[in-house]
Amino acid sequence: MIGSLLALLVAVPLVAAGVLMMTGHRPRLHATVLLTILIGSTGSSALLVYAFADGGAVAHGVGSWPFGIAIPFAADMFAALMLTVTGLLAVTCVVFAIASRKASARFFAPLMLVLLAGVNGVLLTADLFNLFVFIEVMLLPSYGLFVLAAQGKAALRQIAGARLYVTLNLLTSTIFLAGVGFIYGTAGTVNLAELAAAAKADDTVAIAVLVCLFALGIKASIVPVHGWLARTYPATSPAITALFSGLHTKVAIYAIYRIYAVVFDGDTRWLWIGVLIFSATMIIGVFGAVGAGTTRSILAFHMVSQIGYILLGVALFTEAGLTAGIFYLLHHMIVKASLFLSTGAIEVRYGTGTIGQLSGIAKREPVIAVAFFIAALSLAGLPPFSGFVAKLSLIIASVDAGQIAAAVVMLLVSLITLLSMLKIWSGVFWGKDEVADGGQLGTAPVLTATREKTQRVGALLAAPAVLLAAITVGFGLGAELLLSLSQTAAAGLADPTAYIEAVINS
Repeated sequence: MIGSLLALLVAVPLVAAGVLMMTGHRPRLHATVLLTILIGSTGSSALLVYAFADGGAVAHGVGSWPFGIAIPFAADMFAALMLTVTGLLAVTCVVFAIASRKASARFFAPLMLVLLAGVNGVLLTADLFNLFVFIEVMLLPSYGLFVLAAQGKAALRQIAGARLYVTLNLLTSTIFLAGVGFIYGTAGTVNLAELAAAAKADDTVAIAVLVCLFALGIKASIVPVHGWLARTYPATSPAITALFSGLHTKVAIYAIYRIYAVVFDGDTRWLWIGVLIFSATMIIGVFGAVGAGTTRSILAFHMVSQIGYILLGVALFTEAGLTAGIFYLLHHMIVKASLFLSTGAIEVRYGTGTIGQLSGIAKREPVIAVAFFIAALSLAGLPPFSGFVAKLSLIIASVDAGQIAAAVVMLLVSLITLLSMLKIWSGVFWGKDEVADGGQLGTAPVLTATREKTQRVGALLAAPAVLLAAITVGFGLGAELLLSLSQTAAAGLADPTAYIEAVINS
């Protein structure tokens, strides 16, 4: 029964997007329908988490076509957790977009719904060609949202960022499609269940699959193909930056975990390469953050660094490593979105995110300051927040797997992460209560003392960042529950038999 309903998580948003396109420009109707479907999708995904509490998997061939022809949709605890958190982030980012008046654009709601359908499809499909299709379904509306939600008139930086974003993703999609073709040519199938352990048994298939993993690595922004992220994400609106941070790179990471677990069956021959690359990603990303000059650029470079942490879990490929990696993935999606939305609220209200053009914001915006402070400490890995549990679990897993150097790298990068978070805190939130006169991005700061001490950021604009910051506190204090769910998801990756059998029998 559950399996037959999985397709609705893709079909309903697509149908709703088409209906909204025909209703004309009716912002209130669009916002109501959009939030209703997003909340419904998130609630349904949470029910899937409950259904998979004891493990297992379900699958369904769309249209009841025979196996090998039908589009296979499959879900287990890992997919359910990702569906839930991506849905939650979509809701909070849409609320922020409404509060910042970016959601009133004519095509915002339909594009968001198509994006949701693509993300859900990526997380549910059990076929590599359909994975490519749903990635494209996810990317096409993203191009529109990237430009549509840009602030004010399109500045040169925004145009350059949009051009790089589109070009990079088109190139990556081409590489991924070529990889899918190579896999079909060498293995005769692109169905994940039929490809189970194929790369472990046949080096030719392994090389073909590595082409797909390389493309996903570009989308995930790992070193040395990471530079695009910090140049593109800050070039759109804060709401879309936060949305993309929680969806685009993270579904690529999900696909890497899934493909390596099923197709490579955790083949240990390649893991050392992952450890080296992901450790380098941690280091280079955090040093990029140290040299960045705007809040969103700093946070974008931190995304690169933290992606190294997350992917280290699959490079260890022990149950403890996978558990820590999944926990870290979910934690990071929440915390990074909270940071983008808290600094984004300030950027929307004061017109700049450049370090040095604002000062003493904590006195004017205490609620936003607290939300940022909590999320920043969590990102750095301090207790009692979820980041501490995530990093401690990953360090312990690394030591147990004999990767001592990787554990040392994580500790050092955590320290530098804290220092760069303090850079934002001291440059924006701390100090004398001053703001730039008519500050615009890229202009020289002209700081003047302000007399008005009332809160300037509205409650609706602040609520998304505050909610996500509260969740990271909950994930830290109540870590046992999420760790248990992550362990169930990790067990399904370490032994994907239930997932494979569900797809074959769909």
